[in-house]
Amino acid sequence: MGILNQKVAIVTGAGSGMGREEALLLAKEGAKVVLTDINEAAVQNVVKEITLDGGEATAFSHNVASEEDWIKVVNSTIQKYGKVDVLVNNAGISLTISMLDTTIEQWNKVISINLTSTFLGMKHVIPHMQTNNGGSIVNISSIAGLTGSNGAGAYTASKGGVRMLSKAAAVDFGKDNIRINSVHPGFIETPMSTDLISNERMLKWFVSQTALPRVGQAHEVAAAVLFLACDSSSYITGIELPVDGGVTAK
Repeated sequence: MGILNQKVAIVTGAGSGMGREEALLLAKEGAKVVLTDINEAAVQNVVKEITLDGGEATAFSHNVASEEDWIKVVNSTIQKYGKVDVLVNNAGISLTISMLDTTIEQWNKVISINLTSTFLGMKHVIPHMQTNNGGSIVNISSIAGLTGSNGAGAYTASKGGVRMLSKAAAVDFGKDNIRINSVHPGFIETPMSTDLISNERMLKWFVSQTALPRVGQAHEVAAAVLFLACDSSSYITGIELPVDGGVTAK
C-alpha cells in the first residue's frame, strides 16, 4: 500500500528532470498522476514508464504560462478523476544573464513560466481542493529564491516570488485544510543543468559551495516533494524546504 493511495496529483514539467522523478515517485506511492509538459512526447514517455510499472497516469501538453491551458488541464483532471489532492508546480526555466543585459521579453518569459504559472495553478486547483476538504500544493522554487544569485536577476526574482506566493497562499487557505509549501533545490543534476555540470571548473565550484560535497540528484528532490505531498507532513504549511546539500547552511 502506497502512502498516496486514492490520491490524485498533478505534476507540471513532468517530461524530464525533477518533474519526471516526482511523477514517478508519486505514482509508485499509489497516486493517480496527471503529468503535464510543453513537450508532449516526453511526458507521454513518462506515462508509459508509470503504466508499465503498474501505476496510473495521464499526460497533457501544457503551456503553464497559459491560463486557458490551466483551465483545460484542471477540468480534464476533474472529469477523469473527480478531484485533485496534490499539485506540484514544478515547470520552470533558467536564465543566467546580467540584469542590465536582460531584455523585457526575457524578463517576461522567465516571470510568466516560473512565477505566473504557479499563481495560475493554485488559482484553478484550490477551488477543487476546497470542495474536497483539503489538499497539498508543493511549489518548486530554488536556492535562488532564498539568497541572491550572481547574474540571474530575473530567475532569482521569479523564484523568490514563488517562495513568498507560497507563504501568502498558505496563510489564506490553511482554514480550508490546504497546505502550501515550497521546495528549494540546489545544484541538481538534470537535463537543464547538464551544460554547467559538464564544465569541470563550474562543477568544482558547485561542489565547493555545498556542505555535502557532491551534486544532488533529481530523485532526492522528489523525496522531499513526496514528504510534503503526503499526510506525514499534515501539520506543515508555509515553509521553504531546501534540498541543497547544505549550500544555504554556509
